[in-house]
Amino acid sequence: MSTAVVILNYNGKSFLEQFLPSVIQFSQGADIVIADNQSTDDSLAFLANHYPAIKVIVNPANGGFATGYNQALQQVKADTYVLLNSDIEVTENWLGPCLDLLNSDDAIAAVQPKILAYKNKTMFEHAGAAGGYLDLHYYPFCRGRLFEVVEEDQGQYDANAEVFWATGACLFIKADLYHQMGGLDDDFFAHMEEIDLCWRLKKAGHKIMYAYQSKVYHVGGGTLNYMNPRKTYLNFRNSLFMIAKNHEKQLLYKLFVRLVIDGVAAGLFLVKGQFKHFIAVFRAHISVYRHWSKLMSKRKTVKALSINYNSTGLYQKSIVSQKFIKGFKTFSQLKPSDFL
Repeated sequence: MSTAVVILNYNGKSFLEQFLPSVIQFSQGADIVIADNQSTDDSLAFLANHYPAIKVIVNPANGGFATGYNQALQQVKADTYVLLNSDIEVTENWLGPCLDLLNSDDAIAAVQPKILAYKNKTMFEHAGAAGGYLDLHYYPFCRGRLFEVVEEDQGQYDANAEVFWATGACLFIKADLYHQMGGLDDDFFAHMEEIDLCWRLKKAGHKIMYAYQSKVYHVGGGTLNYMNPRKTYLNFRNSLFMIAKNHEKQLLYKLFVRLVIDGVAAGLFLVKGQFKHFIAVFRAHISVYRHWSKLMSKRKTVKALSINYNSTGLYQKSIVSQKFIKGFKTFSQLKPSDFL
């Protein structure tokens, strides 16, 4: 079984300098590919001078995370793709546990490792942690991270587990299924496109897994800082996009509920004086209505691909109420019986 580790780069020379050596050192047996999204720094010159043997794919434009990978992976021949952020330090034997788990069951479509913070290596990292879930209203959260609160890794998630979504920061996925599902959604540009892809895979009956014996260290916020209003807009908008595509029952009711809850979030931004974030939330909702016709077309495509919905990992309560009303701070405080 062939494996390709594909790193999407945009003006990330400093990350390539810092982290590419660990990828080369600890990825024996895998092909390493750099997909460049029309960087304007000297990333390409750096690669040509220092790593001439590494395959470099130059995408025709900067289409963001989703389009960047879709374009590059059309040119990568492998049984397994590993989508790896440029701001990640990998560790010895990071590939083995994930590949073994991925290939242990035909139903498993994707796997993620344990994601720890590069700047504080005892802590989980925001983007992925120990595997992702969706709540009743499709807000994403992780084992090891609820909203802004991340946990210290004390071995509490040291067991392989089925989750609902795996992070795009380090995503192991079977290549044939990636293409069969249509890849990442180009319209997302960046953020939550991996959740949307995992959701589609789950609706087709596949499993998404977490492999605890593999760990990587993620800087995070390398392209867009966590407090950037653009990031707020993309997170809220793309969350709504994937609901419109994937929610199976009363769509308008679900979107109305999200409008109310997102409105509360927007109000909190306003109270904090974060006016640009306040505007970003409402721009996100307006974008859904502007793209309604296209989203409904995609909804039909997803429905056609849906065979046997594997809903394992859906949380049947509101993570917002559990956090802000009940005061829950960690994943372990959530009752296992409230998960499908």
